[in-house]
Amino acid sequence: MQEALRLHEKTAQVETVRVSEELNVDMAPDGTIFGIELLNANDQLLGMDQGKLVIINEARGDRQEITLG
Repeated sequence: MQEALRLHEKTAQVETVRVSEELNVDMAPDGTIFGIELLNANDQLLGMDQGKLVIINEARGDRQEITLG
């Protein structure tokens, strides 16, 4: 099974929500996510998990690793 992260084209006014020092999310008033911004992405993606992007679906208990190159 292939998983995907799909974001919508911006068709509404969005608010940028600062989730942490390293993560911003662009969200519409109805909760639709239009963008995810990783600040210092190279440091975050290459440093913490030995060059792997780790995707965790907590609702299903799935974990997937993608090696970054």
